[in-house]
Formats: sequence, structure tokens, C-alpha cells
Amino acid sequence: MFVAALLTFAACGNKQEVAPATEVNDTNNVSEQENNMSEQEITYFPAIDRYLVDEIGKHYSKGEHCVPFHHIVAVDERNAEDILIWGDFWVFNYNQVGDTLKCVSGGSHPGLMHVAQTENGFEVKAFEQVEDGSNFLPTAKKIFGDKYDAFQAINSDEKNREILRAEVLGNYVKNHGLSVTLYQDYGWPAKKIQR
Repeated sequence: MFVAALLTFAACGNKQEVAPATEVNDTNNVSEQENNMSEQEITYFPAIDRYLVDEIGKHYSKGEHCVPFHHIVAVDERNAEDILIWGDFWVFNYNQVGDTLKCVSGGSHPGLMHVAQTENGFEVKAFEQVEDGSNFLPTAKKIFGDKYDAFQAINSDEKNREILRAEVLGNYVKNHGLSVTLYQDYGWPAKKIQR
């Protein structure tokens, strides 16, 4: 699992890289996973995507396009003022070069999102994030608790993560009218975007 995670982080730039805060283009700040979600999920998942772009994506080297995606482990909707969403959350920044989105930076941010329903819609109020390095395992077990095994299965499944990433990029390209068919991580062959 560690080797797969390490290879994924290295594929698009190092998660540890923290660039100075820069503004991200708000026109690219939309949910790309809405097509396959229930009506209830559509209401709060765009808030998570906005949070990933605005609060997480800005710490990476800036690209022309900031694209979030997530694998959800579990959701607890019992309290509208504190909806709990455990997941493996990702952010990637890309530049378009010809027909290819080239990855500039990005990485994984697993943890627990606290989302509240407010008069202005849904907002992420807090994010409990799994720590890096030697603190990864203890913080992941603490945050995910009895959901840790489900998280580990999702987090270590690079094949399904790449399928989801290609699908999310396909939706992003379509929604933004981009003339691209491929995406590429630094040092790796370009891959087809799913449409």
C-alpha cells in the first residue's frame, strides 16, 4: 500500500511541495462528479469540491485547471449542522499543452469533512486530515475508526482511482469545452481521458 501511494504521489509532483498561496480561477471550481450522484449528494459534494480547490489546491504549484475528486468511504447525515463525510480526497492542478492536460502538482488528502447546511447552502466547516509520514497510520486509524479497513481498501486501489480520475477529467473537459483527449503525469506516458 505504501509503495502504491508513494508512486501515486510522485507521479504528479510531491504532496509535500507547498507553493506560496495563489488564487485559483473560480470558473474552474465546479463539481465534476455530480452526474452519478443522488439529489442529496449533489447538494453537499460541490461544497467539498470548492473546499478542495480553494483551501487545498492553493497550496500546490498553480495550474490553469484545478480538478478535485474523491472516493467516499462513508457519510453520516444525521445532523444537518455537522454532516460527516469520510473519504480519500484528491486535488490535481493541470496545464493544457496541445490536446493534453499535463499535471503540474497535486496529491491525496484523506480524512473527515464536516459539512453544515446553512442558509447560503452547504459549507465545509472543518476538515480532519490524515497526517503524512510516520503519523499516517495512527491518524488514519483515529479518523476513520471502524471505517479504517474500507478506507485502506480504497486508498490502496490505484487501478480504480485512476479509472475515477479519468472519468472526472472527462466530465471536467466536457463541462469546460476543452479540446483535450489525454492527461499526463510528469515522467509517465499520457493516458486517455474517459468521455
